[in-house]
Amino acid sequence: MERREVNPWEWSVPFGFHQAIEVTGAERVLYCAGQTAIDRDGNVVAGDMAEQVTLSLDNLEGVLAAGGMTFANVVRVTWYVTSIEEFRASAHVRADRLRDAGLRCASTLVQVAGLAYPELRVEITATAVA
Repeated sequence: MERREVNPWEWSVPFGFHQAIEVTGAERVLYCAGQTAIDRDGNVVAGDMAEQVTLSLDNLEGVLAAGGMTFANVVRVTWYVTSIEEFRASAHVRADRLRDAGLRCASTLVQVAGLAYPELRVEITATAVA
């Protein structure tokens, strides 16, 4: 499998995402359902945005691992958040972790009025290829 980052302009790269990712020669595609701050027993873990981003990333990483992939396989992520301001304030939580894990993908950020449970602040969907 080969990946090519497509950036007709470079402003997004320092923010940790690319305008597009071209994939050729992939044999497998994993479409991940939205991952939130819900623990292994199905309980919502209320917390601030940073805590919920951390658990949501933990859950996404677990789904990827179960599918035989890692963050490095992710080509597209969509972040659904209840507050863009809180999400930006928690940037350090995701930036270091995802950069260190090799995540280089196309990304979309959407502010929503609510998620599946009122306590949830973030939901992450992803597509990974291998």
